[in-house]
Amino acid sequence: MGWAGLTIPVETGSIHPEKVQRGEKDAADQMPPQAPSPAPAPSGSVGGAAWRHLLLLLTGLPLALAALAFALQWRGGGVDDPTARWPPHAFPGMGMTDPTPPSLPSSACGEVLIASSGPSFPYLRGWSFPFDSDSDAALHPKVCVQTSTSAGLDQILPWLFYHKVVGVAQFLLFVEGRAAKPQVAGVLESIPGVKVVYRTQELEEQQARSRIWNETWLAGFFYKPCNYELFVKQSLNMEMAIVMARDAAMDWIIHLDTDELLYPGGGAEYSVRHLLADVPGDVDMVIFPNYESSVERDDIKDPFSEVSMFKKNYDHLPKDTYFGMYKEATRGNPNYFLTYGNGKSAARVQDHLRPNGAHRWHNYAKSPNEIKLEEAAVLHYTYTKFSDLTSRRDRCGCKPTKDDVKRCFMLDFDRAAFIIASTASEEEMLRWYNERVVWNDKQLNLKLLRKGVLTRIYTPMAIVQGLRESGVFTSSIAAAQSLVNDKVSLKENNIQNKNHTKLEKVSRKFIRANSQASARKILHAVEPASHDSNVSAVPPLSPPSLDNHLLELS
Repeated sequence: MGWAGLTIPVETGSIHPEKVQRGEKDAADQMPPQAPSPAPAPSGSVGGAAWRHLLLLLTGLPLALAALAFALQWRGGGVDDPTARWPPHAFPGMGMTDPTPPSLPSSACGEVLIASSGPSFPYLRGWSFPFDSDSDAALHPKVCVQTSTSAGLDQILPWLFYHKVVGVAQFLLFVEGRAAKPQVAGVLESIPGVKVVYRTQELEEQQARSRIWNETWLAGFFYKPCNYELFVKQSLNMEMAIVMARDAAMDWIIHLDTDELLYPGGGAEYSVRHLLADVPGDVDMVIFPNYESSVERDDIKDPFSEVSMFKKNYDHLPKDTYFGMYKEATRGNPNYFLTYGNGKSAARVQDHLRPNGAHRWHNYAKSPNEIKLEEAAVLHYTYTKFSDLTSRRDRCGCKPTKDDVKRCFMLDFDRAAFIIASTASEEEMLRWYNERVVWNDKQLNLKLLRKGVLTRIYTPMAIVQGLRESGVFTSSIAAAQSLVNDKVSLKENNIQNKNHTKLEKVSRKFIRANSQASARKILHAVEPASHDSNVSAVPPLSPPSLDNHLLELS
């Protein structure tokens, strides 16, 4: 500390300057050493440092988060396509490294099943559909789909693999006609989770001794051709499928045709299994209202991957909208739908279960507790191809008269289509098809879409297209060639007899000479309850008509 500015009191009298300087020096020598004082901080420096720290924090935090996100995504070797990290798909062909599609048998399925050059289907990578394995036991409920078909691979394979994607565990295919040919049946038998049953004389004889054949609720459909005959076959096959589903420990069984796809709308996942898992335990039957395809062209080749517009079911529309738009939605056809409108149903596999026609199930011991789904549906791809007119005609030998077609077909549009296909020229048929089936009026389509009568559903189209592009269909055909070749080398009757061994095991449990006793053993059926005697089979039914509605109002 300096002394220059220090005032020293002076007594009276004079002081010599040298004495004063000496005193200052002695005082300085006697004082202890002092640490130098820091220079005073300029004003506002404390606040500036705080702002710098805050700015540094705000700058560094986003950088740290970005670095963390990069580290979480990185698996080494750089950032690549996430789908490439998944294991190969369990479907046949998903693990292919050669992008070249496998060769097809001559005229096997045509261009409909041709794969594209890219074998990957990232939407399904990593998915697993185990069959007959321990891991399969954890997948509940187990859903079984049963069908009776004479279609070819171009229709069956997309239908089958689509339902694998949505959670169906097992398929029971009752085949005849084209579907029973070795080139088709051999491929189907090679697919995991698929059981093929051939329609033979032995099978027909066994079914003629079955329980429902000797009951009255189905008798009204016996001994009639075409659609009635098909309806009886479907019911008899459904009865046998119940036993097969129980043997396979299935929880639910659904009868579908191969021109129908389940649409599990309204569920947390696009899964029929998850949809049925949410059904209360006291529910015996779940009804899927059907939506009908509305084709916009007359040159459709593959309906599952080309059709996206559907007409909604009456049950999924407000009553005022349905009847208010009825005439515009019908377009001069006999009914709102071209074919049936009473949907399909899934039944819980349980004691006393029996079919009640192709659209419903019933129970010998009780009236089933059923619910109807509000968003899920069955998508019915009916008359989607112009060739459907002639193919239906060729399967039926009825006369093209108004009286005879009533003997062969249950629905009005089927009758009209049969008469046109039997009497008109190719040009007239095409004109009729465009007027009655094809939705080529874009303004009307837009109006009905806005009203909710028509709707767009793209998910099945995307799944089927993806399966095709991945090579699933062609890979299945290629993988089954050894089995197909073995079948082709045998006579057709030997092929059928070989498969009857499996069928006979089921049939013995299902029906023997004393068929009633055996059937009761498997189905645990009791004598029909009083309410059961008046229940008849539910045929394909048209939706409510406007005329009946107006009659009710009058």
